[in-house]
Amino acid sequence: MADMASMPNSTTVLIVGAGPSGLVTALSLLHHGFKHFVVVDAIEQGENTSRALVVHAATLEALDTIGCGEEIVAKGTKARSINIGNRSSKLVSTNLSSLDKHTRHPYSLTIPQNLTEYILGKKLKSYGVTVHRPCKVASLKMNENDNDLTDVVFEDGKTITAKYVIGADGARSVVRRMAGISFTDPDTGEKGDRITNLAQMVLADVVYEGGDNIDFLITMSPESFILCIPLPSSFNDLLAENGQDVRGQIYRIGAGVPLVDGEIPHSPSKEYLQSLVDRFGPTVLSSDPSVNPSSTPVRIKEIIWATRFRTHSAIAEKAFTRLGGDELQGATVAADNFTTKRGGIILLVGDAAHIHSPAGGQGMNLGIRDAVFLGDALIKHINASTSQPSSIDADCILREFAEERHKRALEVIAFTKNLNLVLGTQDKKISWLFPISAATVRDWVMWLGGKLGFVQARMAWAMSGLGRR
Repeated sequence: MADMASMPNSTTVLIVGAGPSGLVTALSLLHHGFKHFVVVDAIEQGENTSRALVVHAATLEALDTIGCGEEIVAKGTKARSINIGNRSSKLVSTNLSSLDKHTRHPYSLTIPQNLTEYILGKKLKSYGVTVHRPCKVASLKMNENDNDLTDVVFEDGKTITAKYVIGADGARSVVRRMAGISFTDPDTGEKGDRITNLAQMVLADVVYEGGDNIDFLITMSPESFILCIPLPSSFNDLLAENGQDVRGQIYRIGAGVPLVDGEIPHSPSKEYLQSLVDRFGPTVLSSDPSVNPSSTPVRIKEIIWATRFRTHSAIAEKAFTRLGGDELQGATVAADNFTTKRGGIILLVGDAAHIHSPAGGQGMNLGIRDAVFLGDALIKHINASTSQPSSIDADCILREFAEERHKRALEVIAFTKNLNLVLGTQDKKISWLFPISAATVRDWVMWLGGKLGFVQARMAWAMSGLGRR
């Protein structure tokens, strides 16, 4: 970690945010031999939590291209199948091994986000790069002496001047807000999605007592949804390194909480989480021995971490703009060679550019791929800006990057919304003509689909991200 005092007064590229997207942007630049950048983050080292959990095949392939995939794979757990069912039985088991024809990573890698960040941060440090913490951006303004540069002012008054500012600072991005870029739902223009059983959710990392060898489970009930995933032992090692000794297998659980239950507590207790598992989870995780088919109660013994949130989707109006410059500079359409290019360059990646439901574990994956491809686009733009005559529009490189990532984000948002509608189907009758529960019909369709190999292969392909890198 480096403090504010050691930060230079200027740099070519300033990366704001040292989550996965920010760290991978830096590593992508290093892979291309570029070192004139600075990375800052608003929080102290070690304050990050586990949050995102799964790294999919398309993301691992992207990380491989910059030499960062192997270390992450070594610390994660390879999930080669995902079991989806109702409370009492398995409906479908998605076999990810069908991906072996398309990738060297035919699995979903289970690894908590803070462990992913630890690995990426350690690799960045091996190149001699440190992250300046805590550095909270207060404002952006055009440099008085050169309009193509941006002065980034921090809360303590320190200023750094940069040609490129990368907003990798999350869903509440200060960079995005200061650049005047709107952030709304692409379908409704609002901040909310359609109401499902996943409208509000709770996530937690827990240790069970009484349960052994629990698999990767997704359980759908008429009122909610429960997720249970075993975490790798390397997560225990990371916690121990940070002074938190946790004995036993740690599991990530997630649950949709019906809106009629009211707001989720700020710090969910063991009793609260246990009640959700008992109400909506698979019977094999029930704490009631009369319900649990093994007659042995399974109870939450310890909570390592928990969070609550409302699910919604939003996308930045544009992922590239020039601060205070012509609006065409941030557009996804081509500009002519006579457009005046004034203002420092602003680019957005990760949650600063797009957010959506965690269904399918796509968020961190999309952000990492943004960052890998941004490194290549930045190098091309830097080289083009210095080698081409000023009449040539080098910004087309960044417009093309932004347009492509915008398309990919829209695809992922649509995918997660559809997944939300399926997993969060409410227990309502289809119509008076067909007095059958929509949740029951969903279960029948999934059970039938699970019997068909091509349906399983399509599900695996959709989850992998290989078709929307």
